[in-house]
Amino acid sequence: MFYGGEAGSSKTAGLVLEGLRCWNVPKSGGIMFRRTSPQLEGPGSLWELMREWYPALGARLTESPVFKAVFPCGASVQLGHLQYEATKLAHQGKGYSFIGFDELTHFTEGQFWYLFSRCRSTSGVKSYIRATMNPDPDSWVKKMIEWWLDERGEYARPERSGVIRYFYRVNETLHWGDSAAELQAQFPEQEDPPTSFTFILGKLADNKILLALDPGYRARLMALPLVDRERLLGKGQGGNWRIKPAAGLYFRRGWFNVIDIRPSDIVQLVRAWDKAATQPTAENPDPAWTRGVLMGITRTGRIVVLHMESLRGSPNKVLETMKNIAKQDGPKVKVCIWQDPAQAGKVDVALSKGFLMGHYVESEVAREDKIVYAGPFSTQVEAGNVDVLRAPWNDEFFTELEAFPDGKHKDQVDACSRGMMALAKAGVLAYQRAMQAVQDEMAAMG
Repeated sequence: MFYGGEAGSSKTAGLVLEGLRCWNVPKSGGIMFRRTSPQLEGPGSLWELMREWYPALGARLTESPVFKAVFPCGASVQLGHLQYEATKLAHQGKGYSFIGFDELTHFTEGQFWYLFSRCRSTSGVKSYIRATMNPDPDSWVKKMIEWWLDERGEYARPERSGVIRYFYRVNETLHWGDSAAELQAQFPEQEDPPTSFTFILGKLADNKILLALDPGYRARLMALPLVDRERLLGKGQGGNWRIKPAAGLYFRRGWFNVIDIRPSDIVQLVRAWDKAATQPTAENPDPAWTRGVLMGITRTGRIVVLHMESLRGSPNKVLETMKNIAKQDGPKVKVCIWQDPAQAGKVDVALSKGFLMGHYVESEVAREDKIVYAGPFSTQVEAGNVDVLRAPWNDEFFTELEAFPDGKHKDQVDACSRGMMALAKAGVLAYQRAMQAVQDEMAAMG
C-alpha cells in the first residue's frame, strides 16, 4: 500500500501507526526506512512519534546500535536507512513481517524491490509493505501508481483511492489485473497468487489536528514557488505528479512591476554577486557572466531590483570591478557573494573580502541546487511583490529569468537568489522595528 499526495496529510504518522499492527504477535518484526540516518530523528520524525506512542503499549525503546522498540511479547519495530544503493545488502538473509518506507520517491527502485524480497515472516502475520510519498514526476513510483492517476498523469483520481489491484512480474514487466482470479487466468503458469496493491490519496484536509493547531500551514504552502506548491498542495487534489521545473514556471516578465523612479522608503540595500572568471574565446564564445545585482527592500516589504552590473573577464578584473562598484554603492550597501563548497571557495571568499576592505561582505556556501535557492525570489515575483527600475538591461534580465531553469545562463537568477536571501533577513528586522515603533507609540498614548 502506497499513501501519498499533499504535504501535511499525516503520512509519517500513519506509517508509525502501521508499525503497531502486530505489536502483540510474538516473533513479529518490522522495520521502517528513511533514505539517510539523520532523517530518522528530530521533530515530527519516525523516531519522535515512536517515542511518543509506542510506550503506551509497553514498548521498551533503545537507540543503540539502532532505533528500536521491543514489545512485551517480543514483537519489535526498528528504524533503518538506505543511504547508498549497496546498503540494501545489509538486510540480506533477514525477514520482516512489516516494511515501511517514508518518502519512497527518495529511494531507488532497486532498493525497494530488494527489500520487497525481505518481506517474509514465520510469525503467522501476513507480511505487508507500506510506503509514503509526495509527488515526484521523475520517480519510478509514478509508473507504479499510474492507474490511480488521471489521464494526464497529474492528479490522483479520488474515486480510485484505495481500490485494490493485483500484479505479477513476468519477463521483467509488471502485469496488472482488477482481481487475483483475472490475473491467474491470464497467467496459468504462475503457481503462486499475485501480489495485491493499492494507492491511497492523502490530502492536507484529512489532517484536522494539524489544521487546528497550525492554521497557517496551508498559507505557507501557498507561498511556495509554483512547482513546489503544485507538488505539495496541487489545488487540493493531492499534489501534481506531472509538473517539473520548466521555463516560465518560475519567472514571467508580466509578474514584475516596472517603475521609473527609485523608491524613497528603501530600508536596506544589498549588492549580490554571482562570480565567473572566464573570458570569451574561439572555443568558448559564450561563457558564464559575472553579475552583480543591486536590490533593496522597502519599509512596506517590497523588493526592488535597481541595477545589474555584468562583465566577462579575468579573476583580477572581476575583483577590481566589484571593488569599484562597492565604492559607488557606498559603505551602507551590504556586499553578498556565493561561496563554492570546495576548499577553493574559502580562498576565493578570503581574497574577495581583502579586495573589499572597508565594506561589509557576507558569504553563503552554495550547497543546494540553483532551483532551491531561486524559490524565495520566485515566490515574491509571482506574488507581484518585486519592482524593477526601468533601464536598458531590463530586457536581457527578463529574458534570462523567463528561461530559467532551462536557459544556458542562470547568472542573473543566481545573483538575485543571493540578494533575496540577504533581504529576507533585513525584512524580518524591518518588520520587528516597525512593530516595536507601533508598540512604543501605543504605550505613549496610554
